[in-house]
Amino acid sequence: MQVNGVAIQDTFAEAFTMYGTRIMITAVNEKWAREAALAATGFATSVIGCGIEAGIEGQSAHTPDGRYGLDCLFFGMSKEDLLKQLIKRAGQAIMTAPTTACYDGGLSDQERINEVVGEKLDIGGKIRFFGDGYQASKVIEEQRYWRIPVMEGEFVIQETFSVVKGVGGGNFLILGQSEAAVLAAAEAAVQAIKQVKGVILPFPGGIVRSGSKVGSRYKFASASTNTGYCPTIRGRVRGSCLSPKVNSVLEIVIDGLTFAAVGKAMRVGIQAACLPGIEEITAGNYGGRLGKHHFHLKEIIQDENRRNIEQTGSAI
Repeated sequence: MQVNGVAIQDTFAEAFTMYGTRIMITAVNEKWAREAALAATGFATSVIGCGIEAGIEGQSAHTPDGRYGLDCLFFGMSKEDLLKQLIKRAGQAIMTAPTTACYDGGLSDQERINEVVGEKLDIGGKIRFFGDGYQASKVIEEQRYWRIPVMEGEFVIQETFSVVKGVGGGNFLILGQSEAAVLAAAEAAVQAIKQVKGVILPFPGGIVRSGSKVGSRYKFASASTNTGYCPTIRGRVRGSCLSPKVNSVLEIVIDGLTFAAVGKAMRVGIQAACLPGIEEITAGNYGGRLGKHHFHLKEIIQDENRRNIEQTGSAI
């Protein structure tokens, strides 16, 4: 299969279950909401080294206090790991930023299907103790909010936050003729994916240059560079995955609150990445041993083709 002359490999991206939540950060203006959101989602590219994966999803549609808000998504391998990280990040990155407040970002009907029923992340209920006994709470529409005195005034945070079983590690690799061509394609993919609700791209600028494989020749390392896709050593690597025309590879990694959202993000990202200078699109998997969520690239594109034919009479 090809899209705009770019080969789409007959393979699948292998993703795994993660626990996720949407946190809304509001402030007096966009500047301070973004400063807090950037701090809270910083150093959160991979659970391997960061303990959490996070990113800014986009501007909040509606905020409880009527101010500017940004929705951020956070993912961890367990509810306990996620809660531990969020208490630190809400306390050290959101509460410390001028004028901010912090609320449960809520779930859509589709996202609520994956909600961990009966369980909430008790973030505000833990951070309230910073108030040293002067904190106060108020219940509005069955939701408890904490008002914590700070030098500027008050920091407001919702007591509990919804948690869902989401999907981590959706991915595709862009293989091209040059560094410039592959970077332009990856940037185009990122811009397209940013329009999809319910997903984030946790790596810097949404792009991964140092894709990894499980294991290493060094016993102390659990992961190492993905040698099969490193062009500078292709002549020294047994089983290199690169053709002579490929001189650069970049990866897009996607976390989402639902399987459908990750699939849509992969589809629009792949379509946007099929630009001049790109040889092929493939994906990372471990033969199905890593995770139960499998995104078959050809099926993703074929599904879109079928929809386009039904709606317009022509394929992409």
